[in-house]
Amino acid sequence: MIHKEVQIDRLCAAIDNAEADLVELTQKLINIPTINPPAKNYREICDLLSARLSRSGFKCELVRAHGAVGDTDRYPRWNIIARHEGKHTGQCVHFNSHTDVVDVGEGWTVDPFAGEVKDGKIYGRGACDMKGGLAASIIACEKFIQIYPDYNGAIEISGTADEESGGFGGVAYLAEQGWFNPERVQHVIIPEPLNKDRICLGHRGVLWTEIETHGHIAHGSMPFQGDCAVRHMGAVLEALEHSLYPSLANKKTAMPVVPEQARQSTLNINSIHGGLTEPEDGYTGMPSALVPDRCRMVLDRRFIIEEDIDDVRQELQSLLLEVGQSRKKFKATTKELFSVIPSMTNKDAPIVTAVTKAIVEQLGKEPDFVVSPGTYDQKHIDRIGRLKNCIAYGPGILDLAHQPDEYIGIQDMLDSAKVMARSLVSLLTDK
Repeated sequence: MIHKEVQIDRLCAAIDNAEADLVELTQKLINIPTINPPAKNYREICDLLSARLSRSGFKCELVRAHGAVGDTDRYPRWNIIARHEGKHTGQCVHFNSHTDVVDVGEGWTVDPFAGEVKDGKIYGRGACDMKGGLAASIIACEKFIQIYPDYNGAIEISGTADEESGGFGGVAYLAEQGWFNPERVQHVIIPEPLNKDRICLGHRGVLWTEIETHGHIAHGSMPFQGDCAVRHMGAVLEALEHSLYPSLANKKTAMPVVPEQARQSTLNINSIHGGLTEPEDGYTGMPSALVPDRCRMVLDRRFIIEEDIDDVRQELQSLLLEVGQSRKKFKATTKELFSVIPSMTNKDAPIVTAVTKAIVEQLGKEPDFVVSPGTYDQKHIDRIGRLKNCIAYGPGILDLAHQPDEYIGIQDMLDSAKVMARSLVSLLTDK
């Protein structure tokens, strides 16, 4: 019988020997521009993953999120779930990665979809967030199966849609269909780029609200005959600055949110639109003279686990009521766009214990436990799937996500793959 430590050494060596394969797989994933919105090439990347994982003995199923938010025949929301059964009964460990990436933006010095390798890093949109983590989880699972062919339970790998726009055509849809039912999946690792020595336990809550102020249209030369909705929105902005923002700064959390500035409630003004619609590109005429009768603003409110979402809703309504009491003809309506309750897995949860042990053994240090300032797909696994034993752990530096010249370190991917593989040893083999 092979000694346990010898087998672990063989596992880590197998991952090191797969470095070229890991780099090539990451490049192939980056090469497919799965930009969301609008949601391009989801089927193409699912087909790539299916071909790869089928060769490794996984049973693959492609699932389109029919009827989900954003799903259309032009931009169908495709997901892949791959499952490998062990030789003996046991629990299932699921690695979930989103396949979509945000738009490229300006400021790149390399081709964002070439997957260029330079100085031990792979560059490209999605390299860090999170195609590098997806590739690392695949290598970890494949090498674990190779070294431990008689393992207990099952391993799943999923590539899911739309995380960058809420995950409703991806993990949310799959959770609604029972794919994350605790009776079939017991442990979930999401390889988001949180640094290889950190375990992310969850995230803050979010409430997106659209406010619309209403006025009366009139000729711009006679504004006194109208009622300017933009001025009404200006009063709302002033109230936010002088009332709500100072209040939020005093709401602190015990959640280990990173960075430090996010350990409080925050508010972002996501957009403001008032007056005439923006002209099309190439239009050279002048705007017409109109008093704007509508103005819309979208607010992105992030709240902490110590707050109740109903209180968060009420604080905005109270602010609008106060503004209305000080302004004649003030009228505003609100529409809630979406909300997410804060989520935080317990430090003594089985998946946390297993990954902590793996980090200590592989990296020689205790992990930092953190909470994300923004949400990710754990929200759906927790709230819809009712599966609490879920964390985010993966390679990459979070600050690089959505940035120009985004990259992933090759050594970080190898180290994280070893941590993931060691976690499988803890959870799916006899101790």
